[in-house]
Amino acid sequence: MRSVVALLACLFASAAAAQPALKMMIPANPGGGWDQTGRSLAAAMQSAKLVSGVTFENKGGAAGTIGLAQFVNQAKGDPHAVMIGGMVMVGGIILNKSPVNLSMVTPIARLTSEWEVVVVPAASPIRTMADLVKALKENPGKVSWGGGSAGGTDHILAGMIARAVGVEPAKVNYVAFKGGGEAVAAILGGHVTVGVSGIGEFAEHIKAGKMRALAQSAPERVDGIPSLREQGIDVVLGNWRGIFGAPGITPAQRDALVKLVREATETSAWKQTLEKFGWAPFFLAGDEFARFIDEENRRIAGILDSLGLKK
Repeated sequence: MRSVVALLACLFASAAAAQPALKMMIPANPGGGWDQTGRSLAAAMQSAKLVSGVTFENKGGAAGTIGLAQFVNQAKGDPHAVMIGGMVMVGGIILNKSPVNLSMVTPIARLTSEWEVVVVPAASPIRTMADLVKALKENPGKVSWGGGSAGGTDHILAGMIARAVGVEPAKVNYVAFKGGGEAVAAILGGHVTVGVSGIGEFAEHIKAGKMRALAQSAPERVDGIPSLREQGIDVVLGNWRGIFGAPGITPAQRDALVKLVREATETSAWKQTLEKFGWAPFFLAGDEFARFIDEENRRIAGILDSLGLKK
């Protein structure tokens, strides 16, 4: 009996050892979309017993480029190190003239796409998108927009809305926050006129009646929230998020991470996460994801330039 118990213990130990323990860099403060994405993906991995554990490090600032720099410098060649990122980081790299960029890490998979939502605190005198447009046209500087890092998706959307209603995008009074938690506090506290972020980040506050959703950036209505387009503002914008491996890992190590992430996104836990936050599945892996990032670099650089945000 003792030998059987010992054998089973060895088998369980071997199985546990076969499962990797991941180290996940989240280059933003807790509470935001990258944080939600990374921790939800890790939870899906762990619920399916695809990994033995996941440790996290949040390193916010400069649209994720501070965390990116640390990841590039410290994780080189580590097949168990991953980083969350997305569209916001692409813009941040351009605007901050970052010495590190996404060509220095290993694209693993694009995970989700999320529509942006424009909100005001419940007590705001601004009741509709038309009210916001009126205030913006009367005095652009008096309307403060709270969102994520400068040059990110939230900032781009504010500029696109301004341009679409005839206001010079450079006149947008944009207040950047390092993480979703800070932005939520500023919006609920009335420290900014209007908030912009992914629908998932504000969903619970909208449902609780603490925020009023004026519009969202999908082509059509989502969760009962009218689109910008249906309110006469011809703007559509989606935000994507993905996961990256460390610099210098081998093709086989990259493929192993792709397989791990793909399996995690097929779990019921991940599908429940998508439904909870209102994220659309947007999976794209490996070389195709790398090509997508190259296209995004060109596209976003052009958008920032046309909106007067690129310096």
